[in-house]
Amino acid sequence: MKHRIQTLLGLTTLLFFTGVLAQEAVIRKNMAERLPQLKTIDEVSKTGIPGMYELRVNGSEIYYTDAQANYLIEGNLIDTRAKRNLTEERVTKLTAVKFDDLPFKDAFTIVRGNGKRRVAVFEDPNCGYCKRFERDLQKIDNVTVYMFLYPILGADSNDKSKAIWCAKDQAKAWQDWMVRDLQISAAAADCDTAAITRNVALGRNHKITGTPTLIFIDGSRVPGAMDAKQVEKMLTDAKG
Repeated sequence: MKHRIQTLLGLTTLLFFTGVLAQEAVIRKNMAERLPQLKTIDEVSKTGIPGMYELRVNGSEIYYTDAQANYLIEGNLIDTRAKRNLTEERVTKLTAVKFDDLPFKDAFTIVRGNGKRRVAVFEDPNCGYCKRFERDLQKIDNVTVYMFLYPILGADSNDKSKAIWCAKDQAKAWQDWMVRDLQISAAAADCDTAAITRNVALGRNHKITGTPTLIFIDGSRVPGAMDAKQVEKMLTDAKG
């Protein structure tokens, strides 16, 4: 009897997954035929709503559709009972950054005091909020800042980033421009600047859409300028 029950459970599980795969195939086929401009679908999965499926595209773009792919929904799925933005939570999870997995070779460091506390920052040299943030960051001691140049505001941002990256003392060149308002010589940009291109690709992949963006050692990410008191609190909280 026990063996029979296990066999039935196994068959039920097999039929379930076969049905799921068949439904996924229908969705992929119909979407490809009806919306060929839609990028390759990375994943099809069920949602908590009967008959609604999640489509994950281009790494972390989320759409929703029905079982036959007759409709495509773009927008946020809200759980009204729990008051949760399920789409936002999903994207946040997909674009999460593990601090120790960051490509630190593509950043330069600014060390103050013992440098024991660590934070990564993505900044554009032409970002006004970044300049305000950098001036406040001077008040933070015992920290290592991994500075990822992230020129997303235009061609001039890219030129300035290259000049800073190629400077003999990158940290000094950065702070001369951001904190002391000293001019940068773009002519100095005579080195391998592929790191900057990689930074932009990395940021786009993880949906870093604005500067400054801070990433702490616990993986928490904060977009926008923070004052010194807020940074201190985040550095302390991230220890856990």
